[in-house]
Amino acid sequence: MIFVTGGSGLVGRFLLAELVARGLPVRALYRQQIPDIPAADKVEWVQGDVRDAIGFRQALEGITHVFHCAGLVSYAPQDEDELLRINVEGTANVVDACLERPGIRLGVVSSVAALGGGTTEAATQPGPVVLDEQTKWDLGAEHNAYSTSKYLGELEVWRGISEGLQAVMVNPSVILGPADWTQSSTRLFRYAYQEHYFYTPGAINLVDVRDVVDALVHLTLHTTRSGERYVLSAGSMPLQKLLRQAATNFRKRPPSVAVPDWAAEVIWRLEYIRSLVTGARPLITKDTARAGRRPVAYRAEKIRREMGRNFRPLSETINWCCQELKSNGVAE
Repeated sequence: MIFVTGGSGLVGRFLLAELVARGLPVRALYRQQIPDIPAADKVEWVQGDVRDAIGFRQALEGITHVFHCAGLVSYAPQDEDELLRINVEGTANVVDACLERPGIRLGVVSSVAALGGGTTEAATQPGPVVLDEQTKWDLGAEHNAYSTSKYLGELEVWRGISEGLQAVMVNPSVILGPADWTQSSTRLFRYAYQEHYFYTPGAINLVDVRDVVDALVHLTLHTTRSGERYVLSAGSMPLQKLLRQAATNFRKRPPSVAVPDWAAEVIWRLEYIRSLVTGARPLITKDTARAGRRPVAYRAEKIRREMGRNFRPLSETINWCCQELKSNGVAE
């Protein structure tokens, strides 16, 4: 019996569909309402919250495997406390509940953000900063709240492993998939569809949601590996190229005006002030404004070696996402 958290999220939706397609019995957590996903009627739904330690423990009755996909992705200053509650305290509750039921295997969706940015010395070297599973978190460096929350969440998993929990983690880069395009990375496709003029220079590391699910399922259900984490990234792509390919798929005009660094610095400061005055989430933050300026490469050779296959090409993933969004009536 398999338990899934975060079933309404991008990874969770595709994970549930894969598990149901395999004919596996699945129980999943939902907070307010059961998500509208294709596999919903084949899932045993339990209302609850990973932040509710007692309720979550009860939900694991009879469970053999747990996939922890729930998490908050945000760079808004207003969400810093919530990032700690969901990504750190929530993960600690999952770990503690699993420890109470010996024999459970745990698969955790972390992030490359938990790797940090490498050492300060590496950042000064020419060429891209190369990060992998062995990268050490630089305690003396400046980290944004999201990265810190994912790093601290991983520490909770390592704590569980030290106490006997069988667990593996995957660290995907930005995940692409056709889902709610008002949330997560799918907003990139909406941005291209709406024919905005501007884009920020720089590149973004990406991976197909199907590859994330394949790796997570394989590692959790079909191996006995524990105490390991795996970087999942198909490679880097200039943001302009991604938006241009998406716009072409939608038959829309692609963004054509690059936002210079000085303008991005002004915009995020104005957005910060606006968010303080209105309480609304800023459209751009300091972290998103500066993302991609320093080239970063994530080495994913470990998962390639152990699973014996490569990631889907990014151009194929973008085409698939656009076609799915159009066929689902989202991009109309």
